[in-house]
Amino acid sequence: MSAYDRLRDMMPRPLRRYVQHFEAAIEDAVAEFAGSIHAGARVLDAGAGEGNYKAHFAKHRYCGLDLAVGDVAWDYSRLDVIGDLARLPFFDGTFDACLNVVTLEHVREPSRVLCELARTLRPGGRLLLVAPHEWEEHQQPHDYFRYTRYGLEYLLKGAGFEEISIVPAGGFFRLLSRRMFNALQFFPGPLILIGAVFFVPAALLLPLFEPLDRRRNFTLGFVCTARRVR
Repeated sequence: MSAYDRLRDMMPRPLRRYVQHFEAAIEDAVAEFAGSIHAGARVLDAGAGEGNYKAHFAKHRYCGLDLAVGDVAWDYSRLDVIGDLARLPFFDGTFDACLNVVTLEHVREPSRVLCELARTLRPGGRLLLVAPHEWEEHQQPHDYFRYTRYGLEYLLKGAGFEEISIVPAGGFFRLLSRRMFNALQFFPGPLILIGAVFFVPAALLLPLFEPLDRRRNFTLGFVCTARRVR
């Protein structure tokens, strides 16, 4: 583990949520999504990775699916299904709800994947989708796309979704704050303390200016909800 990772993990939870706003927004969205689904509902976590969101769906019939190729350091042993999002191994209308969290950038055919998610949802079934907009390359070489709100709306409508809501996860100052914090990863070993002197104060202060950005054209990503056409 790098000094950057250790420093991040040492942060108190409130401070970590403050600095890592995108991750906090995702956690809150998943918790709200899970709480809005009736007990016993069939839920597909499409692109589940290590199954980090499974605990939110303890009252549901949860199924975690992933192709298990994204990160060599991850433990995919807790997946329920290893499968391709572009060719889901489920019957039409199998699930009541689906989440696809920071996964759409890792598929080569996003339109086909969203059509597959729609196909396996029952009519009226709900989708939670989180996609990055301004984010560094990750899980290389399986990192293909970034999305605007208009691109996401186009893809969701084309796949057969309606009642689409697309909300930016922060604006310019949240994005700039995150980039200041990201700068620490370039300082090896003890030198990270020098980087922290210059970048951490800015990272902590910049989110206070967030109300100035009303349009949020600069954002780390989007939290989207939609329903399959009834």
